[in-house]
Amino acid sequence: MRMEVQGERQGLGKRQVGWAGDPVEALGEEVMGRVMELLDARSVARCTAVSRAWRGVAADDRLWAPMCAELMAGKAHIPRLTLIRTGSKLSTYSMAIMDGKRSRITKEDLCDHAWEYHFTIAAPEYWRNLDPSWKHTGPPMRRYFHPDGYHSADPHDAVWGGHECTYTVITSFVGDGRIREHYVRINRWPPLKVSRKDDWSWELSNHLYRYNSIPDADKKGCTGPLFPVW
Repeated sequence: MRMEVQGERQGLGKRQVGWAGDPVEALGEEVMGRVMELLDARSVARCTAVSRAWRGVAADDRLWAPMCAELMAGKAHIPRLTLIRTGSKLSTYSMAIMDGKRSRITKEDLCDHAWEYHFTIAAPEYWRNLDPSWKHTGPPMRRYFHPDGYHSADPHDAVWGGHECTYTVITSFVGDGRIREHYVRINRWPPLKVSRKDDWSWELSNHLYRYNSIPDADKKGCTGPLFPVW
């Protein structure tokens, strides 16, 4: 009798050890999935490296679909590469994060967006007086980049004056693929420094004027290069 009780206690002990060692096995995938819903994306991503069983739960599309939606809510531009059929919402989330941090602009980025154009305080007063956003007399001026390398403005733009404009994206590298210089140049005018904002919008700027990409709220589809550019 004592041996039977001792055996039961030993068996219970083994079950307790097994439960502590692998919650997925003890609780089941559905319950573990509910637990992971309470975690942030970084923590869930780290769970995929624990074991094959954990990855099966942590990489589930049902878990990552709402995370993707939350990530992209309120963003000015949604990366086109998220349309790639990766077979995994986790991969889509990861690529979107990496692309959102990208500061290297491409021709696709330039051409996919309309751009608001503003003069800075350093610009001559004559030019600032032609800028409706400075005088609060109308909407900001707009600029457009075209795939053939042409750069244009809206008709009757007082600043544009019918200029023939072309643009170039300049990128130079040093060792290990690191970028040394990166800017956009229009004609022979001062280079435009490229920067990225928290909402994934773009800004091109120099000491005289700046370009800000207009959010995609009224535009169908996504923007930017189809394949990763880091």
